[in-house]
Amino acid sequence: MHLKIPDGRGFKSLRARLLFIQGMNVIMNNSGNFSLLDHQLIPHHMVLSEKEAAQVLKEFSSLQPIEKEQLPKIKSTDPVIMEIGAKVGDIIKIIRKSQTAGEGEFYRLVIE
Repeated sequence: MHLKIPDGRGFKSLRARLLFIQGMNVIMNNSGNFSLLDHQLIPHHMVLSEKEAAQVLKEFSSLQPIEKEQLPKIKSTDPVIMEIGAKVGDIIKIIRKSQTAGEGEFYRLVIE
């Protein structure tokens, strides 16, 4: 996925655009693009395999059966979802850093 810095944000010079990019802590790769996943504020996202997804649903079903449609949703147009190549129907595991718990795991179902 290629992300471009918008031109219509009041930038009158290339220098102003570069300072804006620098302020966002953008990490460029060799091709001149950048990955959202490299930013320190974006938690780790991963697509679960069918086996991993079934295991997660089984763990959540200890008290009452749960279907994947009951998980919180995330749109397929979310920039990170597009970057990791997730498809509608996939379950995403999100690992967020927490000051109290160390790390927290969250799951989302990709929808249109």
